[in-house]
Amino acid sequence: MPTKRTTPDFILMIVTFTLLAIGLIMVYSASAIWAEHKFNDSFFFAKRQTLFAGVGVIAMFFIMNINYWTWRTWSKTFVIACFILLILVLIPGIGNERNGSRSWIGVGAFSIQPSEFMKLAMIAFLAKYLSERQKLITSFKKGLVPSLGLAFVAFSMIMLQPDLGTGTVMMGTCVVMIFIAGARVSHFGFLGLLGVAGFVGLIASAPYRIQRITSFLDPWSDPQNSGFQIIQSLYAIGPGGLFGLGLGESRQKFFYLPEPQTDFIFAILSEELGFIGGSFILLLFALLLWRGIRIALGAPDLYGSFLAVGIIAMVAIQVMINIGVVTGLMPVTGITLPFLSYGGSSLTLMLMAIGVLLNISRYSRF
Repeated sequence: MPTKRTTPDFILMIVTFTLLAIGLIMVYSASAIWAEHKFNDSFFFAKRQTLFAGVGVIAMFFIMNINYWTWRTWSKTFVIACFILLILVLIPGIGNERNGSRSWIGVGAFSIQPSEFMKLAMIAFLAKYLSERQKLITSFKKGLVPSLGLAFVAFSMIMLQPDLGTGTVMMGTCVVMIFIAGARVSHFGFLGLLGVAGFVGLIASAPYRIQRITSFLDPWSDPQNSGFQIIQSLYAIGPGGLFGLGLGESRQKFFYLPEPQTDFIFAILSEELGFIGGSFILLLFALLLWRGIRIALGAPDLYGSFLAVGIIAMVAIQVMINIGVVTGLMPVTGITLPFLSYGGSSLTLMLMAIGVLLNISRYSRF
């Protein structure tokens, strides 16, 4: 267990707080009209997001001061607890259903989304597994299959909710970690074919997913239904131009883009702050990923390296999917933009993950 501790990565901390501050401003800007209409309080979503941010920041600072090996010691317990929550959330009367998915446990604003916390628990557990069995990772039966097996079980349970977006981020993160650990590309090729077949099966099993694929290819073929969100998102991004319409001046948030404070907040940001504003957000994410990679490379042991890689991969995959959806480059799926989108579980989880990364940075050699 590492014992020599220094100060945390200051740049990573500043980038995180900058994204968080922009997120709070944009949640209010994007949601004020909708919140006033639905709850008679334009600050409804902004106040809750501020509460979530406060809880997340406190958790981040607390975790930043906990030796990251604690996650290695308790990773099995965390995974088991998250599996229990994934089972409970499927039970009617315990799990809450929203927008067709039974993904929440709790009451109102105090609900949590167990699938979000499973992402971090799986990263901690897989980092432990890979650091202890790295020599076996080149073996298909003894290394690759066992390391992906538990992740696949978690993915299957998340799909029962169903929540394809969160499940995809978790599985993608696990694949990146296993690849970095030294798994053979040929093995990934074989599993990739199985994965494509399974993905096609998941899409074919639900008509709304087929509609999302067809609307992705040609959103104007069904502009009032499956293609509506993509079209309205592009209508927001396009007029933004280079400098945007101005903060608070979005037109698409006037009941054109459904609940713009969540998955499509980047569209509103691009409309109000333009190409410059959108590029600045991407630059901040790139800076965050760069600091994370440096921390992973400088970690004093394999567990710290794999843990940092998992956290960075999770953030990167989520950013790529969200912005890909918003810009029409990927089919619509429910994925929040880290630190910016409205959502308590997602925001708290991301800040906790940054707390772990900041603690690893206190022991890293860079």
